[in-house]
Amino acid sequence: MTRQPFAWVVAGALLTAGCSHAPADDVAPVVTVDVAPVLLSTIQQTVRVDAIVYPRQQSALVSKIAAPIRRVLVKRGDRVKAGQALVELESQDFAGAAAESRAAADLADANYETASRASVPQELQRAELDVRAAKDALDAQQALFDSRQALFKEGAIAQKDVNEAQVSLSQARTTYETARRLAEDLQGFARDQALKAASAQREAARAHDSTSQAQLGYARITSPIDGVVTDLPFYPGESAPSGAPVVTVMDLSTITARAHVSQGDAASLAAGNEANLLGPGGASISGKISFVSPSLDPGATTVEVWVQADNAAGTLRAGESVKAELIARTVADTLVIPQRALLTGPTGATFTILVDADNKPHLRKVTTGIRDSGNVQVTEGLESGQRVATAGAFELFRLDEDVRAKTTVKVAPPKEDEEEPDEN
Repeated sequence: MTRQPFAWVVAGALLTAGCSHAPADDVAPVVTVDVAPVLLSTIQQTVRVDAIVYPRQQSALVSKIAAPIRRVLVKRGDRVKAGQALVELESQDFAGAAAESRAAADLADANYETASRASVPQELQRAELDVRAAKDALDAQQALFDSRQALFKEGAIAQKDVNEAQVSLSQARTTYETARRLAEDLQGFARDQALKAASAQREAARAHDSTSQAQLGYARITSPIDGVVTDLPFYPGESAPSGAPVVTVMDLSTITARAHVSQGDAASLAAGNEANLLGPGGASISGKISFVSPSLDPGATTVEVWVQADNAAGTLRAGESVKAELIARTVADTLVIPQRALLTGPTGATFTILVDADNKPHLRKVTTGIRDSGNVQVTEGLESGQRVATAGAFELFRLDEDVRAKTTVKVAPPKEDEEEPDEN
């Protein structure tokens, strides 16, 4: 209904402030009002707050090596994929160091293979041959000693010959024991240590090569996420200061709007509730509450609420201020009237002016529920299809009960839209 100015139309007399004369009994005052029907409708309890838009992901890429920019491969506003090259830095020195470290790693690999397959096996084989030769020499000296002892007992040789054979046997036994211990060492501890040393040299060379290759790779800055390039603060030939981002990429396919609401409003909100975000240009996208903070913001004693929404069309921008409509509760098939039809008495009770079929006004006490967007839910006091006064209701509310009972309501017609002139 369109609001109309209300007026008293008095037939035969005027009711003026301070007048000491009551209207004639046969004269009924008439009040012109707007009316609205009591309808079964859906109403939502909505919390409206300001919010700031944040991207789903943001990566401010900082150079890990100190080198000038050689080439910029993208420009602001370009959409990029994860792994796509964005900026190249000067890298000749790093390329030389990487080649040198790769050669050192290859040499260490070769040394390890040689130690494991050639050097150590050959030494072990040589030691085993020495053991075998020493054993044969020991056996021969033992046989010689035994033979000379037998001849000495028979008186065929002198004691000197026996003593010489015994000395040679002792020397042969010492040589054999030395060769045997060396072979055992090569089979166990010495072989393990030789291979461990070769392996350690190989791992150290590989680690150095990995570091060199990584530094060379840092000369090529790639995007870690799918997104849009939002900042390129430097040009080819410039060197970025330590810690300064060379390029910034944001993923705005999904955005998060962060708002701060009062404790009372936060109590009615929960993750999963529907929400709407309204941009500065009137653009609106739907979303859902993804997070309601369990703690208060220490600075403002408010509660932070996050709304997540699909932004594949790029409707909203990071850092933008938006209006967030957080839907706490939805009630369907309930009685709803315009909020301007609601009147509050001195004690805080709420009333409406009910207009019956004879256009007579009746003061009706009502119980209300959700209020939203100029409408209010009525839980008690009205029925569907009835009419309540809107504009002009307060004038009827101020009247004494006996005067109101004699008053007739004149319902103002709805304002018709002006027709555009026919061009023909």
